Amino acid sequence: MNDSKKIGFWTCTALVVGNVIGIGIFLLPASLAPYGFNALIGWTITLLGCLTLARVFSHLAHALPNAEGPYGYIRSTLGELPAYMALWAYWVSLWLTNAALATGVVGYITVVFPALNVIQPALFALGLLWSLVIINLFGVRTGGSVQIVTTALKLLPMLAIALLGGWVLLTSPASYVAHPPATPVTLHDVMAASTIALFAMLGIESASVPAARVENPGRTIPRATMTGTVLTAIIYIIVSTVPLLLIQQQELANASAPFSLLMERFGSAGSGRWLALFVVVSGLGALNGWTLLVGELTRTMAVNGVLPAPFARTNRRDAPAVALIVTGALASVMVWMSYSKSLVSAFTFITRVVTAANLPLYLCCALALAVLWRRGAARHAVLPVAIIGALYVVFAFVGIGHEPLVLGLGLIAAGLPLYAFMRLRRRKAAQPAKA
Repeated sequence: MNDSKKIGFWTCTALVVGNVIGIGIFLLPASLAPYGFNALIGWTITLLGCLTLARVFSHLAHALPNAEGPYGYIRSTLGELPAYMALWAYWVSLWLTNAALATGVVGYITVVFPALNVIQPALFALGLLWSLVIINLFGVRTGGSVQIVTTALKLLPMLAIALLGGWVLLTSPASYVAHPPATPVTLHDVMAASTIALFAMLGIESASVPAARVENPGRTIPRATMTGTVLTAIIYIIVSTVPLLLIQQQELANASAPFSLLMERFGSAGSGRWLALFVVVSGLGALNGWTLLVGELTRTMAVNGVLPAPFARTNRRDAPAVALIVTGALASVMVWMSYSKSLVSAFTFITRVVTAANLPLYLCCALALAVLWRRGAARHAVLPVAIIGALYVVFAFVGIGHEPLVLGLGLIAAGLPLYAFMRLRRRKAAQPAKA
C-alpha cells in the first residue's frame, strides 16, 4: 500500500479518543446516578482495567508490528479458531454499534433543530449512516481526516464541563457537599457500575484494528493507544464526578440529558442546547470512526480467508468498498428494527450486547501477550500486564450479568457455521486437481 494513503499518529490517536467518546458518556451520569459513590469506585476500576488493556494492545503492536491488528495477534499465538471466534463477535458488535450511534444521534439532532422532526426518524438515521459510509469509500485518509476534526470538536463540551466544575469549586465549594449520594457502597453495586462504565470505554483497541494501514505500526500504534486512552481516562473521571456531586441523586438519575441539565443549572441559560449540538458532533465522529474500523476489520478477515473473498475487494481509493457497503446494510437492518420499539430500550439492548461481544477480543489479546512472553518474543515486564488484563476481563464477565453474557456467546456460536464452511472451501481449494 502506498505510504501516502496510510494514517499516522494523530489520526490513530483521534480514532482511539473519537471512538471511545461517543454518545455513551453523555448519558452515563444518569445511568450511574443510582449507584452513588459506587459509580466512582466502578469508574476507577474500569479506567485502570482499560489502561492495562491499552498496554496489552501497545505491547502486541510493538512485538508483532507486521500483524494485521488483533486478528493477527490472536491467530499467531492462540490459533485460527480463537482468532475467528473473538473477531467474529467483535465484528458483529461494530455494526451493532453503528446502528446504536445512528439512532442516538437522530434523537439529539431533533432537539437542537426541532424543524428536522418532520423527517421520519428511521430514514434520518439511515441517511446519516450511509453518509459516513460514503465518506469512508473515499479512502482511509479521508475518513481519518474527518475523525481528527470531529474529535477536536467533541472535546469542547468535555472541556466546558471541566471548566464549569472548576468554577463552581472556586465560587461555591459548598455545592459539592450539599447533597451527597446516599446509596451505600457494596461489592455488587461496584461491579454493576463498573460494567456499565465499560461500555463508554470500548474502543481503546481502535488504533490497532487498521494496523495494515498505519505508518510504522510498531511505533505509532503503541503511542497512539496509550495517549488516547490516558487522555480519555482523565476526561471521563472529571466529567463523571462533577454532575454526580453537583446534582441531587434522584434528579440526576431521571435526567435524559444530564450534561445539558448541569450547564443550565450552573452555567448560562441556553447553554444546554449548545452542548447538545456538540453531542451530535461527538456521535457523528464516533459513527465515522467505527465505520472506518468495521470496513478494515471485514477486509482483514476476508484476506485471511474467514469471510468471503469479495469482502477484501478495494476501490481505486484503496477503500474496502464491498466490506463498507455490506456492513452498512447490516447496520441499516438494525436501525430499522430498533424503531419497532422505544429508542431507549433498543439502545440499551444493543449496548449490552456490544459490551459482551467485545470481551472475548480483550481476553484473547491478553492471553496472546502471555503466549508471546512464554515464547520469549516479548519483554519479561509484559507478563503482569497480561495477567492483570485477563483478570480484569474475567471481572467484567462476572459483572455484566447472565443475559448479556449468553447473548455474547450466542453471537460467537452463530458465526461457527460460516467458519466451518470457509475452512472447507479453503481445504478443497488447496487440494491438487485430479488428472
